[in-house]
Amino acid sequence: MKTVVLRVALAVLVAAVVVAAAFVPSFLYGRPWTIDLFYARTFLVFIARHPEIQTALGIALPFTNAGARLEDRSAEFARREARSLARELEILRSYDTSRMSAEQRLSRDVLDRFLADQQAMNRFLFHDYPVHQMQGAHTALADLMLNLHPLRHGRDARDYVRRLEAMPRALDQIAEGLRLRAAAGVIPPRFVLVKSRAQIDSLAARAPGTHPLRARLAGAVDTLRRLDRSDRRRLVERAERALANGVLPAYRRLGALVDSLAAVATDDAGVWKLPDGDAYYDGLLRQATTTTLSADSIHALGLAEVARIRAQIAGLVRRQGGDARDLHAAVERLRTDPRHAIRHDEAGRARVLAAYRAILAAADSALASAFRRRPRAALEVRRVPTFAERGSAAAYYQGPGRDDGRPGVFYANLSDSMRTVAFDMRALAYHEGIPGHHFQIAIQQELVDVPFFRTVIPFTAYVEGWALYAERLALEMGLYPTALDSLGALRFELWRAARLVVDTGLHRKRWTREQAIAYMTREALLPDAETEVERYIVMPAQACAYKVGELEILRLRDKARAALGARFDLRDFHEVVLGHGALPLDLLERVVDDWIARGGRASAG
Repeated sequence: MKTVVLRVALAVLVAAVVVAAAFVPSFLYGRPWTIDLFYARTFLVFIARHPEIQTALGIALPFTNAGARLEDRSAEFARREARSLARELEILRSYDTSRMSAEQRLSRDVLDRFLADQQAMNRFLFHDYPVHQMQGAHTALADLMLNLHPLRHGRDARDYVRRLEAMPRALDQIAEGLRLRAAAGVIPPRFVLVKSRAQIDSLAARAPGTHPLRARLAGAVDTLRRLDRSDRRRLVERAERALANGVLPAYRRLGALVDSLAAVATDDAGVWKLPDGDAYYDGLLRQATTTTLSADSIHALGLAEVARIRAQIAGLVRRQGGDARDLHAAVERLRTDPRHAIRHDEAGRARVLAAYRAILAAADSALASAFRRRPRAALEVRRVPTFAERGSAAAYYQGPGRDDGRPGVFYANLSDSMRTVAFDMRALAYHEGIPGHHFQIAIQQELVDVPFFRTVIPFTAYVEGWALYAERLALEMGLYPTALDSLGALRFELWRAARLVVDTGLHRKRWTREQAIAYMTREALLPDAETEVERYIVMPAQACAYKVGELEILRLRDKARAALGARFDLRDFHEVVLGHGALPLDLLERVVDDWIARGGRASAG
């Protein structure tokens, strides 16, 4: 039912915009006569230009042929998008807010903040690293085809082949972007290029006939109706030719360019080394945390949180009869104990995935006292694709599709070189799944009576802050049944606190990669901090969002509990926090303050 309603709503919305554009051409380029039409126009025009976003969201706008297209990754397209964003922000600010309801003003302010944040970073349009070891553009393309592109109908299969045929252009545009950045002095650290090259090799080295990109299509076409045998054979043959003649040579060209950049790259890790790098990092911090906290303030906050959480861990270790004088050694003994560590052989991988599913199922059934609303979308647990395992995080979440029935997915990294520690699994499952990312992102997608952009817009401090808060909430609710499970929860909180120290250390205080790894190993009690630190290097400021967001949600909860007293209901607080979608932290406080002012009652609408 949800799928049908969404499809009809989108079709009506597209039709309305098409009609308006036909009779009033300025509608597409000027100022629509109401802000609601502006929202619709802005969203539809934007998403029509971004076919891969449509696929990721699980929708297909009529008349856009999105399923057969890939993003335009050219530098000129990026510049056009930046100019368009500036025009849209100017138009948004031209609407009168005096007669808007509180919720309408919230929608306007949310979009204003998002567009303004993006505009503020336009001066650094080519300061990022499009190719890196953490889900860079080169692996994102393969992930799109292997995990996101639908294969339910014959048209999907034909679109899949068209996208394969378009991949060489996309890969060459990625290479063009690398050259443009290099000419401006923006080159990733050497280790980033070396690890990315290994990922490119894993995608380029397979023969066309055995390549995963061919195998996915070949495995799906036999199940598709309205495709006769000859059509199926021709599509698979086209896919194989596209790989042999286009995709694999393009990956090899990209690999050769990465090699040439690695030959001139340095080992300097922080973005301070880039042109105007300090201003770039300041902008990234504002964008990631949705606050004006300085790098020095965030660094100091991190040091304080690390000290507080380490004291809690030391107390827990002593209560278990351990020696807390060397916390790293004490935790390492527990972590490497064969009773707790699960090797990632085939039997171990199956055991890990089954354990995650059991943890999430139990959590879902235990949350009635904390939540009134649950997402309708299902949640699955899967292994991180093997081609992306090297350099990938321990886990990540992918949101559900809107129109294609695709579930939310919690991806666990089960590479041969890793192992899972049993008492760490609960914190990770609660963060990525229930009640973390899956609750927040799926519920946001399912919001009604708000402009469509409110159901998809991201603010990292809110999104990751909620997921870290979910780990804490689970601890408060007794969902860590043993002392070791509680140790796992504290270790994960310590890890996020240390990120504040290390991210700012790398990018503002000019720490080396080796300094950062040593700090994370010693102070955050991580056994292998290399992948973590290398993530902060290629995604500057993002890691600071977790703790900043979590602490703000906790502060707002304490504020509401103190103001409402006996009227405070945790279920209602969570409804307020989740029921408006992702928000900048100051706007989240405004929403909570309004709720407190109403005496903890639901909005009148």
